[in-house]
Amino acid sequence: MKNLTKTMLAALATGLLSCALFSQQAQATAIQGNINFAGGVQFDTNSLATATQVTTWFDVFNNAGFTSVAPGGTGDFAGIAPGTQATMAQPWIFTPSTPTPGLWSVGGFTFDLLTSTVVTQNNTFLNISGTGIVSGNGFDATSMAWSFTAQSANGRPRTIFSFSANGVAVPDGGTTVMLLGAALGMLGMARRFLMS
Repeated sequence: MKNLTKTMLAALATGLLSCALFSQQAQATAIQGNINFAGGVQFDTNSLATATQVTTWFDVFNNAGFTSVAPGGTGDFAGIAPGTQATMAQPWIFTPSTPTPGLWSVGGFTFDLLTSTVVTQNNTFLNISGTGIVSGNGFDATSMAWSFTAQSANGRPRTIFSFSANGVAVPDGGTTVMLLGAALGMLGMARRFLMS
């Protein structure tokens, strides 16, 4: 009976070690890289100092409801050609911060805006930053930091803007190392039991 118990413990410890060493952990395939947009916007007022929302987006060809991908895309966005038309959600309310599903969509990617924080706002400059989630093209939904700037409306109904977003990779949470440690601990305990 004692030999059977020792054999079973040794098999259990070996099985745990094998599970830890050879288990396939699902790896997140996060979206990485930067994407930039440019074009024109119409705010709810003619003064940047009092604007609270973008009512209409315009691409570089003056088409309403769109923006244009600007040069400089990297990583998973590098294959989207500059000048490609991106669909924009309208209106975009940034004061107060308002989550906006599908703020932009282009090249199979969609960006859901979560937060907006006005960093600088005066008569000549508006800078807003925040966070959101981008998804699409078989990747896992990925957190992104983003920034929007507009310069000098000068009482014009439209102004030029730029928008950029950068993907951040999500590291492994340490599950693989934890499994390996547990298996090695069990192997050590089994070894002590077998030697007694």
